[in-house]
Amino acid sequence: MRIMWEQPGSYRSFSTLKMSCRVSGDLERDEAEEEEEEEESMNPTEVKMSQIVMPCHSNHRQELSVGQLLKWIDSTACLSAERHAGSPCVTASMDDIHFEHTISVGQVVNIKARVNRAFNTSMEVGIQVSCEDLFSDRHWRVCHAYATFVTQRRNTGQKVILKPIVPHTQREQVEYSVAAERRRVRMVHDDIIKDLLSHGSIQQGRLDTDLFKCSYAVAAERTKVESVELVLPPHANHQVNTFGGQIMAWMVNVATIAASRLCQAHPTLRAIDMFTFRGPSQIGDRLLLRAIVNNAFKNSLEVGVRAEAYQEEGPNRHINSAFMTFEVLDDHGKPCMLPRIRPEPLEGERRFQEAIARKKIRLDRKYIISRTQGEVPLSVPWDPRNQVYLSYNNVSALKMLAARNNWRLSSEKDKVRLYTLEQKSTLSFRVESEVDVPAHRAFCLLAELSSRPSWDTHYQKCELIHRVDDDDFLYRVVTPSVQHGAPGSPTSANQGAGILQDFILLASKRKPCSSGDPYVIALRSVSLPTHPPTDTYNRGEVLCAGFTILESENNMSLVRQTSV
Repeated sequence: MRIMWEQPGSYRSFSTLKMSCRVSGDLERDEAEEEEEEEESMNPTEVKMSQIVMPCHSNHRQELSVGQLLKWIDSTACLSAERHAGSPCVTASMDDIHFEHTISVGQVVNIKARVNRAFNTSMEVGIQVSCEDLFSDRHWRVCHAYATFVTQRRNTGQKVILKPIVPHTQREQVEYSVAAERRRVRMVHDDIIKDLLSHGSIQQGRLDTDLFKCSYAVAAERTKVESVELVLPPHANHQVNTFGGQIMAWMVNVATIAASRLCQAHPTLRAIDMFTFRGPSQIGDRLLLRAIVNNAFKNSLEVGVRAEAYQEEGPNRHINSAFMTFEVLDDHGKPCMLPRIRPEPLEGERRFQEAIARKKIRLDRKYIISRTQGEVPLSVPWDPRNQVYLSYNNVSALKMLAARNNWRLSSEKDKVRLYTLEQKSTLSFRVESEVDVPAHRAFCLLAELSSRPSWDTHYQKCELIHRVDDDDFLYRVVTPSVQHGAPGSPTSANQGAGILQDFILLASKRKPCSSGDPYVIALRSVSLPTHPPTDTYNRGEVLCAGFTILESENNMSLVRQTSV
């Protein structure tokens, strides 16, 4: 990777290193160190659950059913939330869950949940699920999830205001900081696909007219499933509401049947998209569950599920909707090719197109923010459909890097401190200084890149390309170059002329979410088809850089510039 560093407020490319993973991925590889740190500081909200998988918990392949796993996940997370709140809590939403491995009968499921951050009356709970083989002493990760819980009102109708979380370990500090970004994504999640479809930001897959005529395409109506469940006391939680995990388990059941009707095989559930509980259900409700295959791709299919509750009298109440991705695996564990789906007219065609949009977003999300991803290009292509996730990655990567606790002080002069962080093949820098300027003024000055050439000599030009929204901007920045073109490269002929360097940057700025949070200005390179590299400039790249600004005493601020 190219490391960008000069004095505070400038970026130059002076060396190239091979990077095996992103900043966020580095945190995953340090789990052993973090576990030792966590042993010294036990999180008071942490709840652990261990369950041995019995035949009654399994499916036809003697593997733990995902429905049962979701029950255990929801139960553990709820106990963690209630431990922090000191009052009853209910599941409000669950972020995307990707199941990396299956669990067999006889193996042990270990679930660990802890509250990452509290937001007034809601909180984010992080859940880690791992599997343990008792005979070989092997352990492996199954999935990682984030759930949002809300407190229930007191008998007087008064809201329960949550006390703030105080992070202690490095892991807790990172999760606490990035939780604000995840919350930001959740709040716009339901609108993303609507915006993409309405503004034509993505190229929708066209319905092939031959699809309606070909004999091997399966009619979507054949995959329809409708099932009614009566909510009984064993299905309710200690608040007499239908247990959220039980509703999810019933939804997985009908979704699996719908997927099986398409592929005529036993499918494996790979992922569940983010979903929100829209209202409660109680004992005595009839829960109506409907599922249908929305679209089938080469090796995966999407099933849409809707849950409604009703009493003997009165209208149906929408409880939840979810989209689940299935695969069919062969004897070697490889995904099989699936038959095509022929959607129903009108509503079926709408679901068909929206499934394509969700798949595109799923791939963008995995490509940009997946923690298990290996090599990633520095300049990820920017377009409206991945903007939300690029912005999330931009800010969260900077927060994760800044939260590292193994920075080393390399030098100090005139109260300006230079820190370095060397990890595997990555070298990072941080400069920090306390300035006699209020934090909000420092933030406004540093966030306005267009005016930066007026006070930073290393910024020769800064052009605003596109104002994405109030918090995200695309810039083209021109700086002097210290890295010349390699022999035979298009820029090598200009080495003697002191060729300039340009960057295409996504700038994401964030104000504090609550007291104690820093102001954040995050920068990373993106690529735009309207601004390709040219022979006139060396194209530089920034993986992770930016500023964090904290309020300090006497109306001063602590400014930290970090770059990797």
